[in-house]
Amino acid sequence: MANGWMIRAGRGGKLIEDFESGYISIGWNQIGDLNQFKSVDEIRAAYIDCFRDPKPSRVANAVAMLRKFRDEVLKGDTVISYSSERREYLVGEVNGPYQYVPEDQQIGGHSHVRAVKWIGVVSRDVLPISTRNSLGSTLTLFSLSDSALKDIMAALHGKTAILTEPEIEDDLSETKDQVVSQAHELIKDKILALQPEEMEELVAVILRAMGYKTKVSPRGPDRGVDVQASPDGLGLTQPRIKVEVKHRSGSMGSQAIRSFVGVLRNGDTGLYVSTGGFSKEARYEAERATFPVTLIDTDDLADLIVAHYDNFDLEGRALLPLIRVYWPAE
Repeated sequence: MANGWMIRAGRGGKLIEDFESGYISIGWNQIGDLNQFKSVDEIRAAYIDCFRDPKPSRVANAVAMLRKFRDEVLKGDTVISYSSERREYLVGEVNGPYQYVPEDQQIGGHSHVRAVKWIGVVSRDVLPISTRNSLGSTLTLFSLSDSALKDIMAALHGKTAILTEPEIEDDLSETKDQVVSQAHELIKDKILALQPEEMEELVAVILRAMGYKTKVSPRGPDRGVDVQASPDGLGLTQPRIKVEVKHRSGSMGSQAIRSFVGVLRNGDTGLYVSTGGFSKEARYEAERATFPVTLIDTDDLADLIVAHYDNFDLEGRALLPLIRVYWPAE
């Protein structure tokens, strides 16, 4: 079996649509063409010169990513990338050597690229929990374990993955960032398991934890507004927030955003929550809207929950039970 690699398409997979055009990429463009460097020491010196990064661990991490992307990822290797909005892993085969793309020819803003032939997608939900956890590293690029790669390829071909006991580490080899990333994904799993009505309540809980008073629309036609929030709870004081909540698979398009903007009035601020994410066109539509509109995807929801969970009321904690995890200070 060829080697397998996981590569991040930006936070939350924001570059996944660019990747789908047939490539993978990493950042650190300022270093220039990696082919000009004959050794790891030269890459390290160039990185330090470009970024003036004083933290040794960050320098070592960046240099390792650049070296692996240029030298260790090989033609024929399996590569996956994750879209958190769609909860899917894009699966493909590396189809060419490392290339440096000048700024005026970039797609997605990265200069360090490799061609990829994509062969399919795998839903995160069909993978064993141990495999999901192994894919939770925050590293830009990392190798897949044999068991994770087998599970992914089995799912790609419609087979049930063989459940094995997760490996138990003898030491604290995972970094704090990796643990936080895994927790983030597990919280998203809990969010996506909620019913549509529970999702509306969750959004209201978050807004209450942020200091607003809320009103959830009763079941039935809501005229494009599922939750309303304001400092006084009556909408007489600003900000007056109107929220549309869509809890379904598949990203929301520009027409949905235009329809939502149509229900906003002077003094309103719009929040559009979609657990299926948003298309590029939808994000552009929100940016050009005549009223302030913020788009919230599942990653944003998980971040808001963690940031404000201390202020969740009893209803909110019952809806989404979480526990605090402590980590030694550096």
